[in-house]
Amino acid sequence: MISPGAIKSEEEHQRDICAAGHWLLERGFIVATEGNISVRLDSRRILISPAGLCKGRMACEDLVVVDLDGHCLSGSRGASSELAMHLLIYRRRPDVNAVCHAHPPVATGYAAAGLPLDKALLSEVVITLGAIPLAPYGTPGTSELPEALAPLVENYDSILMSNHGVVTCGPDLLTACYRMETTEHFARISLVTELLGKQVLLSREHVQKLLAARERYGLPSAPGSPALPLAAENLAPGEQLISLTQEELAGLIDDAVRNDRSRR
Repeated sequence: MISPGAIKSEEEHQRDICAAGHWLLERGFIVATEGNISVRLDSRRILISPAGLCKGRMACEDLVVVDLDGHCLSGSRGASSELAMHLLIYRRRPDVNAVCHAHPPVATGYAAAGLPLDKALLSEVVITLGAIPLAPYGTPGTSELPEALAPLVENYDSILMSNHGVVTCGPDLLTACYRMETTEHFARISLVTELLGKQVLLSREHVQKLLAARERYGLPSAPGSPALPLAAENLAPGEQLISLTQEELAGLIDDAVRNDRSRR
Protein backbone atom coordinates (compact mmCIF):
# COMPACT_ATOMS: atom_id res chain seq x y z
CA MET A 1 0.00 0.00 0.00
CA ILE A 2 1.23 3.50 -0.82
CA SER A 3 1.62 5.56 2.35
CA PRO A 4 1.36 9.36 2.54
CA GLY A 5 4.33 11.63 3.09
CA ALA A 6 7.46 12.63 1.20
CA ILE A 7 10.09 12.26 3.96
CA LYS A 8 10.97 8.56 3.92
CA SER A 9 13.95 6.29 3.49
CA GLU A 10 14.98 5.24 0.00
CA GLU A 11 13.75 1.72 0.75
CA GLU A 12 10.31 3.04 1.70
CA HIS A 13 10.12 5.06 -1.52
CA GLN A 14 11.10 1.95 -3.48
CA ARG A 15 8.27 -0.03 -1.94
CA ASP A 16 5.82 2.82 -2.60
CA ILE A 17 6.74 3.01 -6.30
CA CYS A 18 6.29 -0.73 -6.69
CA ALA A 19 2.91 -0.51 -4.91
CA ALA A 20 1.88 2.40 -7.16
CA GLY A 21 2.80 0.39 -10.26
CA HIS A 22 0.66 -2.51 -9.08
CA TRP A 23 -2.19 -0.08 -8.29
CA LEU A 24 -2.06 1.46 -11.81
CA LEU A 25 -2.06 -1.97 -13.47
CA GLU A 26 -4.87 -3.28 -11.27
CA ARG A 27 -7.10 -0.33 -12.21
CA GLY A 28 -6.38 -0.64 -15.92
CA PHE A 29 -4.58 2.69 -16.04
CA ILE A 30 -1.57 0.98 -17.67
CA VAL A 31 -0.98 -2.25 -19.59
CA ALA A 32 2.17 -4.14 -20.60
CA THR A 33 5.21 -1.89 -20.06
CA GLU A 34 3.33 1.44 -20.18
CA GLY A 35 3.66 4.29 -17.72
CA ASN A 36 6.36 5.58 -15.40
CA ILE A 37 6.58 6.69 -11.78
CA SER A 38 9.14 8.69 -9.83
CA VAL A 39 9.79 10.33 -6.47
CA ARG A 40 12.23 12.99 -5.35
CA LEU A 41 14.67 11.46 -2.87
CA ASP A 42 16.39 14.73 -2.00
CA SER A 43 17.49 17.98 -3.64
CA ARG A 44 19.68 16.21 -6.19
CA ARG A 45 18.39 12.63 -6.62
CA ILE A 46 15.30 11.12 -8.28
CA LEU A 47 14.11 7.52 -7.94
CA ILE A 48 12.32 6.37 -11.10
CA SER A 49 10.83 3.25 -12.65
CA PRO A 50 12.87 1.45 -15.36
CA ALA A 51 12.23 1.26 -19.08
CA GLY A 52 10.82 -1.87 -20.71
CA LEU A 53 9.35 -3.49 -17.62
CA CYS A 54 5.75 -3.93 -16.48
CA LYS A 55 5.25 -1.34 -13.75
CA GLY A 56 2.83 -3.64 -11.95
CA ARG A 57 5.46 -6.35 -11.58
CA MET A 58 8.53 -4.34 -10.56
CA ALA A 59 10.82 -5.27 -7.68
CA CYS A 60 12.67 -2.69 -5.60
CA GLU A 61 15.98 -3.65 -7.21
CA ASP A 62 14.57 -2.77 -10.65
CA LEU A 63 14.33 0.94 -9.82
CA VAL A 64 16.90 3.49 -10.90
CA VAL A 65 18.36 6.56 -9.15
CA VAL A 66 19.34 9.52 -11.33
CA ASP A 67 20.47 13.08 -10.72
CA LEU A 68 18.65 16.19 -11.96
CA ASP A 69 20.70 16.08 -15.17
CA GLY A 70 19.50 12.54 -15.88
CA HIS A 71 22.79 10.76 -15.11
CA CYS A 72 22.38 7.30 -13.58
CA LEU A 73 23.67 7.11 -10.01
CA SER A 74 22.57 3.56 -9.19
CA GLY A 75 20.55 0.70 -10.65
CA SER A 76 21.25 -2.05 -13.16
CA ARG A 77 18.44 -1.11 -15.58
CA GLY A 78 17.94 1.89 -17.82
CA ALA A 79 15.72 4.68 -16.51
CA SER A 80 12.34 5.36 -18.09
CA SER A 81 12.52 6.71 -21.63
CA GLU A 82 10.37 9.63 -20.43
CA LEU A 83 12.81 10.65 -17.72
CA ALA A 84 13.10 14.15 -19.24
CA MET A 85 9.41 14.80 -18.54
CA HIS A 86 9.88 13.94 -14.87
CA LEU A 87 13.00 16.07 -14.56
CA LEU A 88 11.22 19.04 -16.13
CA ILE A 89 8.47 18.86 -13.51
CA TYR A 90 10.92 18.58 -10.61
CA ARG A 91 12.92 21.54 -11.87
CA ARG A 92 9.86 23.75 -12.40
CA ARG A 93 7.94 22.64 -9.30
CA PRO A 94 9.92 22.64 -6.03
CA ASP A 95 6.66 21.74 -4.25
CA VAL A 96 6.44 18.45 -6.18
CA ASN A 97 8.00 15.26 -4.77
CA ALA A 98 6.31 12.65 -6.99
CA VAL A 99 5.26 12.25 -10.63
CA CYS A 100 2.96 9.63 -12.13
CA HIS A 101 2.37 9.00 -15.84
CA ALA A 102 -0.26 6.53 -17.08
CA HIS A 103 -2.85 5.93 -19.80
CA PRO A 104 -6.24 5.74 -18.03
CA PRO A 105 -8.61 4.85 -20.89
CA VAL A 106 -11.31 7.53 -20.73
CA ALA A 107 -9.03 10.45 -19.86
CA THR A 108 -6.62 9.29 -22.58
CA GLY A 109 -9.61 9.14 -24.94
CA TYR A 110 -10.19 12.85 -24.28
CA ALA A 111 -6.49 13.48 -24.95
CA ALA A 112 -6.71 11.53 -28.21
CA ALA A 113 -9.81 13.51 -29.19
CA GLY A 114 -8.00 16.78 -28.54
CA LEU A 115 -10.33 17.74 -25.68
CA PRO A 116 -9.20 19.16 -22.31
CA LEU A 117 -11.09 18.46 -19.10
CA ASP A 118 -11.38 22.11 -18.16
CA LYS A 119 -15.07 22.74 -17.51
CA ALA A 120 -16.49 23.70 -14.10
CA LEU A 121 -18.54 20.51 -13.96
CA LEU A 122 -17.67 18.77 -10.67
CA SER A 123 -17.23 20.56 -7.37
CA GLU A 124 -14.57 18.12 -6.12
CA VAL A 125 -12.44 18.68 -9.22
CA VAL A 126 -12.72 22.47 -8.96
CA ILE A 127 -11.39 22.22 -5.41
CA THR A 128 -8.62 19.66 -5.95
CA LEU A 129 -7.40 20.20 -9.52
CA GLY A 130 -9.10 23.33 -10.86
CA ALA A 131 -8.85 22.30 -14.49
CA ILE A 132 -7.04 19.62 -16.48
CA PRO A 133 -5.56 21.16 -19.64
CA LEU A 134 -4.43 19.50 -22.86
CA ALA A 135 -0.78 19.73 -23.88
CA PRO A 136 0.16 19.62 -27.58
CA TYR A 137 1.48 16.34 -28.95
CA GLY A 138 5.12 15.56 -28.33
CA THR A 139 6.82 12.34 -29.41
CA PRO A 140 7.35 10.12 -26.32
CA GLY A 141 10.97 9.61 -25.35
CA THR A 142 12.14 12.76 -27.13
CA SER A 143 12.65 16.39 -26.12
CA GLU A 144 9.35 17.22 -27.83
CA LEU A 145 7.37 15.85 -24.87
CA PRO A 146 8.83 18.05 -22.10
CA GLU A 147 8.76 21.02 -24.48
CA ALA A 148 5.02 20.49 -25.02
CA LEU A 149 4.42 20.28 -21.26
CA ALA A 150 6.69 23.17 -20.26
CA PRO A 151 4.07 25.98 -20.49
CA LEU A 152 1.65 24.04 -18.25
CA VAL A 153 3.58 22.24 -15.52
CA GLU A 154 3.93 25.24 -13.21
CA ASN A 155 0.18 25.83 -12.98
CA TYR A 156 -1.45 22.39 -13.16
CA ASP A 157 -1.22 19.17 -11.15
CA SER A 158 -2.81 16.99 -13.85
CA ILE A 159 -2.25 17.39 -17.59
CA LEU A 160 -3.63 15.49 -20.59
CA MET A 161 -1.01 14.79 -23.27
CA SER A 162 -2.41 14.77 -26.80
CA ASN A 163 -2.59 11.26 -28.29
CA HIS A 164 -0.64 9.90 -25.35
CA GLY A 165 -1.95 9.86 -21.78
CA VAL A 166 -1.97 11.72 -18.47
CA VAL A 167 0.72 13.00 -16.13
CA THR A 168 0.01 13.99 -12.53
CA CYS A 169 2.22 15.26 -9.74
CA GLY A 170 1.99 15.98 -6.03
CA PRO A 171 3.80 16.58 -2.75
CA ASP A 172 3.99 12.80 -2.29
CA LEU A 173 3.31 9.71 -4.37
CA LEU A 174 -0.05 8.96 -2.79
CA THR A 175 -1.33 12.41 -3.79
CA ALA A 176 0.01 12.05 -7.34
CA CYS A 177 -1.82 8.70 -7.65
CA TYR A 178 -5.02 10.14 -6.21
CA ARG A 179 -4.86 12.92 -8.80
CA MET A 180 -4.53 10.31 -11.56
CA GLU A 181 -7.60 8.52 -10.19
CA THR A 182 -9.54 11.79 -9.91
CA THR A 183 -8.67 12.69 -13.49
CA GLU A 184 -10.02 9.39 -14.82
CA HIS A 185 -13.12 9.64 -12.62
CA PHE A 186 -13.80 13.15 -13.93
CA ALA A 187 -13.31 11.98 -17.51
CA ARG A 188 -15.85 9.18 -17.04
CA ILE A 189 -18.46 11.51 -15.57
CA SER A 190 -17.82 14.12 -18.26
CA LEU A 191 -18.28 11.45 -20.93
CA VAL A 192 -21.59 10.38 -19.40
CA THR A 193 -22.90 13.96 -19.52
CA GLU A 194 -21.89 14.21 -23.16
CA LEU A 195 -23.62 10.92 -23.98
CA LEU A 196 -26.72 12.19 -22.21
CA GLY A 197 -26.52 15.33 -24.33
CA LYS A 198 -26.46 17.82 -21.46
CA GLN A 199 -23.85 19.43 -19.22
CA VAL A 200 -24.97 21.77 -16.43
CA LEU A 201 -21.84 23.67 -15.44
CA LEU A 202 -21.26 25.40 -12.15
CA SER A 203 -22.11 29.09 -11.93
CA ARG A 204 -19.80 31.90 -10.90
CA GLU A 205 -21.36 31.87 -7.42
CA HIS A 206 -20.83 28.12 -7.06
CA VAL A 207 -17.17 28.34 -8.11
CA GLN A 208 -16.68 31.29 -5.75
CA LYS A 209 -17.87 29.21 -2.79
CA LEU A 210 -15.70 26.25 -3.76
CA LEU A 211 -12.58 28.38 -4.09
CA ALA A 212 -13.30 29.96 -0.72
CA ALA A 213 -13.64 26.49 0.81
CA ARG A 214 -10.34 25.42 -0.73
CA GLU A 215 -8.64 28.45 0.77
CA ARG A 216 -10.34 28.12 4.16
CA TYR A 217 -9.48 24.47 4.67
CA GLY A 218 -5.99 24.71 3.23
CA LEU A 219 -6.55 22.15 0.52
CA PRO A 220 -3.54 21.67 -1.79
CA SER A 221 -3.66 23.17 -5.25
CA ALA A 222 -1.26 24.07 -8.04
CA PRO A 223 0.60 27.41 -7.70
CA GLY A 224 -1.41 29.00 -10.50
CA SER A 225 -5.19 29.22 -10.63
CA PRO A 226 -6.60 28.00 -13.96
CA ALA A 227 -9.43 29.63 -15.85
CA LEU A 228 -12.65 27.61 -15.77
CA PRO A 229 -15.41 27.88 -18.39
CA LEU A 230 -18.71 28.49 -16.59
CA ALA A 231 -22.29 27.86 -17.67
CA ALA A 232 -24.20 30.69 -19.29
CA GLU A 233 -27.51 29.15 -18.24
CA ASN A 234 -26.45 29.22 -14.58
CA LEU A 235 -25.45 32.90 -14.54
CA ALA A 236 -27.64 35.76 -13.35
CA PRO A 237 -29.70 37.57 -16.02
CA GLY A 238 -27.55 39.87 -18.13
CA GLU A 239 -24.25 38.17 -17.25
CA GLN A 240 -22.08 36.73 -20.00
CA LEU A 241 -20.33 33.37 -20.28
CA ILE A 242 -16.96 33.92 -18.59
CA SER A 243 -13.60 32.32 -17.93
CA LEU A 244 -11.97 33.51 -14.73
CA THR A 245 -8.34 34.59 -14.88
CA GLN A 246 -5.88 33.92 -12.08
CA GLU A 247 -6.31 37.47 -10.75
CA GLU A 248 -10.11 37.24 -10.84
CA LEU A 249 -10.05 33.92 -9.01
CA ALA A 250 -7.78 35.39 -6.34
CA GLY A 251 -10.19 38.29 -5.94
CA LEU A 252 -13.15 35.96 -5.60
CA ILE A 253 -11.34 33.95 -2.93
CA ASP A 254 -10.49 37.10 -0.97
CA ASP A 255 -14.06 38.41 -1.18
CA ALA A 256 -15.57 35.09 -0.17
CA VAL A 257 -13.23 34.62 2.80
CA ARG A 258 -13.86 38.20 3.93
CA ASN A 259 -17.62 37.72 3.72
CA ASP A 260 -17.39 34.42 5.55
CA ARG A 261 -15.47 36.04 8.41
CA SER A 262 -17.93 38.93 8.62
CA ARG A 263 -20.82 36.50 9.12
CA ARG A 264 -19.15 34.73 12.06
